Amino acid sequence: MDPLPAFDQDPAVVGDRLRRLRQARGVSLSELAKRAGIGKATLSGVETGTRNPTLETLWAITAQLGVPIGAILDSPPEPRTMRGAAIEADLLEVFEDDSVTYELYRVRVPPGVTQTSPAHHKGVSEHVTVFTGTLSAGPIHEPLTAGPGDHISWLADVPHGYRAHGPDVVRATLLMRYPAKPPA
Repeated sequence: MDPLPAFDQDPAVVGDRLRRLRQARGVSLSELAKRAGIGKATLSGVETGTRNPTLETLWAITAQLGVPIGAILDSPPEPRTMRGAAIEADLLEVFEDDSVTYELYRVRVPPGVTQTSPAHHKGVSEHVTVFTGTLSAGPIHEPLTAGPGDHISWLADVPHGYRAHGPDVVRATLLMRYPAKPPA
């Protein structure tokens, strides 16, 4: 199965924002690709808008830039759907205070497929409240399980994943908490 594009926004706009963030941090294309664990050609294609990257790729890149994924996307008037290997997430809102940026998502995880996400930058945490289904999520080697009405959270600066168990689709909210300024 081919991976789905992460979003339905103009890839050239997203790529331009990524390029400007990378250049503002004084990081070469090669170095960022290496840090993010992706090919240089892939990163170049994302920056030029000729590739529509997966959600996993965007998270890997933005984690290495020390920014939330919302920094490269338009603030949508309507929820913007992003797709990963096993997750569909509607970005509902991005909000900030003096030291933290939050992204609020409505997520859907179908049963039988695992979503593996790369580590975000230091200090990022994820908070999930499950409404339907049973979800295992969190650090790859120490996943947490939640059913309807349960809440789980973890530091997301390590590889982590999501998996629905049983026959039911998991419906949940995900709140991602990013330190406004990445640690040095």
